[in-house]
Amino acid sequence: MKYKIFVDGQEGTTGLKIHDHLSKIPNIEVMKIEPEKRKDYEVRKALINEADVVFLCLPDFASRDSVSMVTNHKTKIIDASTAFRTNKEWTYGLPELNKYQRNKIRHSSRVSVPGCHATGFILAMHPLISEGIIPSEYPVSCFALTGYSGGGKSLISQYESSNREELFAPRPYALHLDHKHLPEMQLYSGLNSAPLFTPIVGNYYQGDAVTIPLFPGMFLKHVTAGDIQQLLASYYKDERFIRVIPYDSGAYLEEGFFNLMQCNHTNNLDIFVFGHQDRILLVTRFDNLGKGASGAAIQNMNIMLGFEEGTGLE
Repeated sequence: MKYKIFVDGQEGTTGLKIHDHLSKIPNIEVMKIEPEKRKDYEVRKALINEADVVFLCLPDFASRDSVSMVTNHKTKIIDASTAFRTNKEWTYGLPELNKYQRNKIRHSSRVSVPGCHATGFILAMHPLISEGIIPSEYPVSCFALTGYSGGGKSLISQYESSNREELFAPRPYALHLDHKHLPEMQLYSGLNSAPLFTPIVGNYYQGDAVTIPLFPGMFLKHVTAGDIQQLLASYYKDERFIRVIPYDSGAYLEEGFFNLMQCNHTNNLDIFVFGHQDRILLVTRFDNLGKGASGAAIQNMNIMLGFEEGTGLE
């Protein structure tokens, strides 16, 4: 059986990467819309209702509009926007979240792809809160350093067509502390309140590292950094795309420096644990266009259609 796939928003950064992955997958038919008809309501509606799976790579308002066009019970939607990530009627597309999440995705027709920063944050924090190590009221802070591709075509153009001196230095943003990933970071990590989150964009194309400092004196149980590494390694031991790096291993650093682009062009995510008995540092490393976007979307499609989970992915 061939499945019909439509990417609504096929010309965006995530849409283009999804098409790259789809080109490697057999038994599917990728439907495309003519560029001049991308905003034609009736043409989009017809394609959406003809497809078995629709990827939405659109702004929030446009994703909601596309979902409203569905008039049948067969079309499955995988949305890459923030529109439905905390909506209880949708399934959060993070298969590794817990032992039930993959099955929820498999039987769902509405799946939201996690935000890139949220992916790195939740995969590091959720096991520690759910296992009773970190209290849900813990005042978490974190920062993320990411490539400019995460800002879409406008930011890519700004970096690649300008010689402005300030673009050569990392730039913190969302300093009103209202980043759009905060609701999902709070909900799916298990925190009672949102973390204090500072994203930073760097002058490079792709790659993301989310860094979370922790103070064991505020934990519910006495654990060391090594204990945290072992807990995370056990939690993700059967996950093909998640790798928990051996504790405090300098072998994974480059002359003491952290290479945040090591997972680029893959759907992999690495979790590092640094520190000692007084202070712990968690760092997650992944491709903001891979596990942080298009790779995660394809992984969810594979689960929903019963394909091998890594089909079309690296």
